[in-house]
Amino acid sequence: MPDTVDNLEDRIAMARRNIEDLTAQATGVSGAAAEESIAARLGDQQDVLNALLRQQEGLDRNGRA
Repeated sequence: MPDTVDNLEDRIAMARRNIEDLTAQATGVSGAAAEESIAARLGDQQDVLNALLRQQEGLDRNGRA
């Protein structure tokens, strides 16, 4: 189970980094199409992060170490 927890924590960290990177990119873009693309990617990454956090909460409730 520790491998699962470590993998999950790595995936959460990666999703957070992706969100930070996309947010930084958003500050430097112009044009509606580019902004929409980054907004869609941000939304996708936020959905991934939310799903991972729910999964982590489930492990916490079940008494992960």
